[in-house]
Amino acid sequence: MSNIVSQIGNTPLIYLEEVSKLTSCKIYGKAEFLNPGLSVKDRAALSIIENAEKRGDLRSGGTIVEGTAGNTGIGIALVANAKGYNVKIIIPETQSQEKFDTLNALGVELIKVPAVPFADPNNYQHIAKRIAKEEMRTNPNGAIFADQWNNLDNMSAHYSTTGPEIYNQTNGEVDAFICSVGTGGTLSGVSKYLREKNSSVKTGIADPKGAAMYNFFKNDQVKATQGNSISEGIGLGRVTPIIEEIEKVDYAYSIDDRDALPYIYNLVKNEGIILGGSSAINIAGAVNLAQDIGPGKTIVTILCDHGSRYQSKIYNTKFLKDKSLPIPDWLRS
Repeated sequence: MSNIVSQIGNTPLIYLEEVSKLTSCKIYGKAEFLNPGLSVKDRAALSIIENAEKRGDLRSGGTIVEGTAGNTGIGIALVANAKGYNVKIIIPETQSQEKFDTLNALGVELIKVPAVPFADPNNYQHIAKRIAKEEMRTNPNGAIFADQWNNLDNMSAHYSTTGPEIYNQTNGEVDAFICSVGTGGTLSGVSKYLREKNSSVKTGIADPKGAAMYNFFKNDQVKATQGNSISEGIGLGRVTPIIEEIEKVDYAYSIDDRDALPYIYNLVKNEGIILGGSSAINIAGAVNLAQDIGPGKTIVTILCDHGSRYQSKIYNTKFLKDKSLPIPDWLRS
């Protein structure tokens, strides 16, 4: 008999027909939106919790604390509920209402805080760390700070599961892998595995405007690009232990929302797939990469999470109009 935890991973690889025809490459999306928590973050959540159990840091009735843009918190809550742990989630108040509603429905202790830069001591990640330290000091059943940005168990989830799945699903014929960076866990874990199997596999990064990873990998500078993005859960501004694990990035792209969003809108109408904004950045990056490496190549990216998490934003005409972003014809009616 299986439980919800056993359903994490082993997601299908979906052929993206329109962008493949556009580029004369085979572009596939790893359908991470089909995980139980509707996102790629389920994998990191499971790995972080199970490795904490192995170390003896968590016992029944213990508490998991995390600062998150939402999806990691949802993944942690699903796994924690199935395993008998309590959860405290600290989240910026700017995230989508759908994420708040889901976390509340899962029964976590949800702490919404103002969105301030990482340098501010009241950034949600710093608040989470302080709350976790107090919980570890006082909880007799144990507690952990999931710490997805610095916890290498995040990366190991993708090295041990996502990477092998992609390799097997392409019969080892993958030429390139590209995705955006939230914590870097997916990019670091998948690229490490694929390069070990085939050193000629190319790695790319699709970075939203206002993030620093494009300049870091392209120009060796931790400097944010101009502009900003409505995408949630991606866009890193500093080098973390997980980022330090990334051996090489062959191609780096700075992606504008205006260029990216039409790709996911087209997927809705033409291929029946509804995705979030980070997937739009990823697909745009895959298109750029395909144009750079030439026709006939097999490229894989990540379809990070389900679009139902963003109905109040990227599938909302008023929100898009207020942000001066493209509105698909079918959403206007």
